[in-house]
Order: sequence, then structure tokens, then C-alpha cells
Amino acid sequence: MLNFVNLCDKVELFSCLHVLLRISQHVNKIQNNPCASFFCKVLKICLLQAKHNFHQLTEAQRKDIENAKIAKKAKVGVLPFVSRLQEFLILTENVFRNAEEPRDLNDAYCKLITATFNTIENLSSQSLKTPSQVVMIENFYFIFNFLSELKIPGLDHKRKEAKKKYTHYLNLYVTTNLGLPLEKLNEFFEGVKTRMAQGIKEEEVGFQMAYNKQELRRVIERYPGKEVRKSLETLYKNNFKHLSDPYLLQVVWRMMQDDFIRQYQQFVELIERCYPGSGITMEFTVEDLLKYFSELDCSDVS
Repeated sequence: MLNFVNLCDKVELFSCLHVLLRISQHVNKIQNNPCASFFCKVLKICLLQAKHNFHQLTEAQRKDIENAKIAKKAKVGVLPFVSRLQEFLILTENVFRNAEEPRDLNDAYCKLITATFNTIENLSSQSLKTPSQVVMIENFYFIFNFLSELKIPGLDHKRKEAKKKYTHYLNLYVTTNLGLPLEKLNEFFEGVKTRMAQGIKEEEVGFQMAYNKQELRRVIERYPGKEVRKSLETLYKNNFKHLSDPYLLQVVWRMMQDDFIRQYQQFVELIERCYPGSGITMEFTVEDLLKYFSELDCSDVS
């Protein structure tokens, strides 16, 4: 029987899953039957071999994950070993769907997922085409997605970890790439806030030489609506170039929109507080910004 167990393993790589399941079921069925004690001992020996073969399979997969390479000159989406992990989990879950899963199964899952997490982070900076944050966003999002769909109880902590990593790198990418789109305005109002922190009253800031009304108007004039839209178009094209997943492209764009509007509203608030009655306003509105973001989101940049 041992030879048969090993033969199955040689004929079909994943046959050890079926062998492990069937032998486990038979052992559970007859282990309390005194008339089948000898046969039960034989099956338990075969079960140990089946578990050994399963362990070898998962160890080989883990090594493949750890030794994975990345195409440096090509755009990176979901990495091949991440897709293979999904396929393996789906296959294994289908085999053991109506069975009491052995503890070894979740242990193996966790080792493979941990290796996958580490390899994604190790490889992410090696691409010349795709930013490291995008590599991690797309792959951790993919893992979070399929773990959510599979709903494997023993992997809920890994699902949460994938979500945490995906969210972290998503926020980092948005912050890094959006940056300070109204840079000179930001510098101006950082100076305003510094003066206020030093004790100058809000209504007196405008009497400071570097922060008077004329200087504010001069900085605002650098950002007409047309130029703002142009800079947003460049930003959107970069996002489109980097991201492979259309859904993630929309998520990133919406987050950038929210962050841009938040910065804009801070500027408007400071103008109202520090330059009351001056009639000074930005050269574009929140409605304009929403229009720009919406138009670019629907545009064809391919």
C-alpha cells in the first residue's frame, strides 16, 4: 500500500490531497473497530506517508515562492506565485470541502501565505516599470480578495493581515504620488500657520510683508483652473500607467480626489480667517475639482 501511495504522488503532483483525504476518512471509520485493528495499523502507516508527501508538496511550493523572480522591465500586476497560491487553496478546499480538515492543512496554508507576504515585499522594489507600492497594493489586495471569498476560518488572521498591508501601501502611494499639488500655495500657508503659532493674530497676518494680500494674490494666480486640470491629467496618466486593476485605479483616484479637496478646503478656510473681507478667492472651486476628477476618470488614456 505504501508503494501505491507513493506511486499516486509520482503520477499526479496533487494526488496526495485525495490520498490524504481518503486514508484519513478510512482510519476515522475503522479505528474503534477491534476486528479491524491490523488493517487500521496499516492504514495509519499509509496515512503518515500521505502526510509526508503532502508536507513535501507544500515545502516545494514554499521554496518556489521564496525563489521567485520578477520581470524587471515589464509592468508588474499580480505575481505568478500569488496566482498559484490562490489556485492551490481553491483546489485543496474543494478536495476537503465536506471533510474534517486535518490540522496540517491550515499549518501548511499559513506557511505558504507567510512566505508569499515576505516574497512580495522583498521583490516589490526590483521592478523598473512599476513602483514598489503598486506591486504590494495589487498583490495584497488580490490575496485579501480571494481569502475573503474562500472564507477559510483558520486563515482569518492572514486575511486581516493582507488587508492591513494593502491599506497601508495604498495610503502611502496616494500620499506620495499626490504630494502637494498646489505646492506654492502650501508653502505660503505653511508660513501663515507658522506666524500664527508664533503668536501673531489671524487678522494681523496680512500685514506681514511676505504674507500680505498682494503676495497671496500672486501665489493664487499661479493656479488657474486650466493648469490644475492639466496637472491632474498628468497624475491620472501616471496612475493608469502603474496600476493594472481597473477597480484599484478608481479607488486610488477617489482617494486622491478626497485628499486634494481636503487641502483645498484648508486653504479656503485660512483665507477666510486671515484675510476677511479681502474678496480674495481661489481661481477654481470644489465643483470645478469634482468636474476635473470625474472627466479624467472617464477619459481614455490608453
